[in-house]
Amino acid sequence: MLTLRSVDRIIGIDYGKKRTGIAMSDPLMLFASPVETVQTTNIIDYLKKLGQQESIVRFVVGYPMNMDNKPSEAAADVDVFLKQLHKAFPDIPVSLEDERFTSVLAHRSLIDGGVKKMARRDKAAVDKVSAALILQTFMDRKPEQA
Repeated sequence: MLTLRSVDRIIGIDYGKKRTGIAMSDPLMLFASPVETVQTTNIIDYLKKLGQQESIVRFVVGYPMNMDNKPSEAAADVDVFLKQLHKAFPDIPVSLEDERFTSVLAHRSLIDGGVKKMARRDKAAVDKVSAALILQTFMDRKPEQA
């Protein structure tokens, strides 16, 4: 009997107080794709279920920075999440990726992709595209770690 084995994946996370965007690498870890937007209160449970389906080898979390390269006020919320993530997944490494301008780039990506104006107002769509941009930036810059 043939047994299918999940392939290694990197998960991109755009953490927010209300919603968290999730993206996933392809099996070759070349491309990031938006997956879903999850209510933040359910994010750890969602990631645990995802970990049962996929072999997660790394998390890449967007980290909010100011223009002076110092963490923004929102970084405190991400820091709390990072502690929860490490507690739930102690053996999976976490990388931080500067998330400045990802929302702007996500909106631009939706426009360029032909998404209608009403659909672009869906913040959940922007969150998961932002997660994909965060992950893609990481993979493009650090192919040896991906």
